[in-house]
Amino acid sequence: MRHAIIIAGGSGTRFWPASRENKPKQFLSLADHAPLLRVTFDRVAEIIPPERIWIATSARHTLATQQMIPELATSNVLAEPCRRDTAACVALAAARLAKDDPDATCLVLPADHVIGELDRYRAAMNAGLDHVTEHGGLLTFGIKPERPETGYGYLELGPDQGTTSGWAVHRLKRFIEKPDSEAATHLVTDGKHLWNSGMFAWRAADLLEEVRRQLPVLAEGIDRLIPSLGTPAEDEALTRIYPKLPRTSVDYGVMEGALSTWTIPVDFPWSDVGSWPALRDVLPSDPSGNFTNGPCVTVDADDNVVVSEGPTVAIVGTSNLIVVATQDAVLVVPIEQAQRVKDVVAELRKQGRTDLL
Repeated sequence: MRHAIIIAGGSGTRFWPASRENKPKQFLSLADHAPLLRVTFDRVAEIIPPERIWIATSARHTLATQQMIPELATSNVLAEPCRRDTAACVALAAARLAKDDPDATCLVLPADHVIGELDRYRAAMNAGLDHVTEHGGLLTFGIKPERPETGYGYLELGPDQGTTSGWAVHRLKRFIEKPDSEAATHLVTDGKHLWNSGMFAWRAADLLEEVRRQLPVLAEGIDRLIPSLGTPAEDEALTRIYPKLPRTSVDYGVMEGALSTWTIPVDFPWSDVGSWPALRDVLPSDPSGNFTNGPCVTVDADDNVVVSEGPTVAIVGTSNLIVVATQDAVLVVPIEQAQRVKDVVAELRKQGRTDLL
């Protein structure tokens, strides 16, 4: 059967002060009236029934997840006791699926993406599932790039493998880490590269086979967990075993060295909303190029991003700023330095300001 795994374990430090440890990015309403996690669930629930949708999240966020998505069975929330990066996360989820459904195929979807043209999105997801069901291997969805982007990793297309359900499929030649500006320009213009979306499709058994081949220590830990998965002993076993698993990403630890990898190029509107400036891709702007979410007044201001969770924010004579106001904190940072927001979180932690974390 077909399943979907939503990865919702991120901390979202680049979205401070709106994002906090108890309310990370996936719980925020950054572009829609609903939180990103809720939107992601609803988006995939049109093609995968709720009983076969799984959410992998931090144990501290299981209650908030269940409250946000009450139609999701408690047993379908996979509670990680600590963060061990995405290879451990997807291996745990694949093991849980395969235990009850040895022939399970699954989508793996981050909880914090903003996606448009939903009919086209769902058609692409179905095509990916169709392909791995028939051919096996590990498949990733690559976004046709719109501009040189240094904030995304890239995929290099291999040979054309024809079509599946009307969508072109290529062998995946290699992953490329986030490039500098010059390299990004080349990658976009040569027509052979895609943005790495972080969305995947595979048979659970194929993913586990690659984990066993490439990450034997991780596989050993997952194998020790399998007898407890889906039983009352699961939480105790996870608390005891999961923190000892090696920490690596599924891209680096599994996909880059996998024996059979595919990619489907897709062109629906997409953003991983990685930091405050990314809201320029998903929010409407005023005639002066200001992107706002919440009560805001602008006077002789242009090209700003303003978000408020309550108080009215007024900006006068400013350009290229991020301004974020919550009930207990205000952030002001030049757009080109927005990646440094995570440094604010580190400084607050250093100062012991747990009330703002």
